[in-house]
Amino acid sequence: MPDAPRVVIVDDQALVRTGFRMILAADGIDVVAEAADGDAAVAVVRRTRPDVVLMDIRMPGTDGLEATRRILADRADRADEVAPPRIVVLTTYDLDQYVYAALGAGASGFLLKDATPEHLTAAVRLVRSGDALLAPAITRRLVERFATSGGRSAAPHRELATLTPRELEVLEALARGLSNAELAERFRLSEATVKTHVARILSKLRLRDRAQAVIAAYETGLVTPGSDSRGSTGSSGPG
Repeated sequence: MPDAPRVVIVDDQALVRTGFRMILAADGIDVVAEAADGDAAVAVVRRTRPDVVLMDIRMPGTDGLEATRRILADRADRADEVAPPRIVVLTTYDLDQYVYAALGAGASGFLLKDATPEHLTAAVRLVRSGDALLAPAITRRLVERFATSGGRSAAPHRELATLTPRELEVLEALARGLSNAELAERFRLSEATVKTHVARILSKLRLRDRAQAVIAAYETGLVTPGSDSRGSTGSSGPG
């Protein structure tokens, strides 16, 4: 496949890496390397420059969260214009501290290891295209957290005033879990126009990616849990 995503798999269990490799290869995704711990992951990513990294959290030595921080910091320090890889954290744990730690470290997605093969391959293609991905169960936990805590005061709050009415609408719908295609359908726009709106939102709010935009929408009160039927779905995710 000429434009297949290039992926690095990071997990301390060889059987898990083999299983992921087989699933991805069957869908035409190019696994360029594997790593069994965080230190090896950083080295492999430097060498192979993948589009996407599937990153386990709990590993001996350097864990996946620290490896994620180092990989993204490493790319930020480079003089070339190669885009940093998109990192999807894969774990058997759905505890809140891992969700927030992973997103805070710069991950573009968070997927539980019990996801179906179809969800795994869709996740790779989704984050490679620039979307963010949160598993539906993870997004529900995120929503429940803000429902019980009332949200947190967030720095982007002041910048919401810089958004146009359309951009506010797009941000709210994005936070509900709508993909670019669904946003385009809802607002009767082309997907290219939707992508432009999303890019402007991220720039104005000084956010890294769509995952941060979802959190910011809840933190600022733009979106409140339970006010829309889409509120408990995945964020731009498959399924």
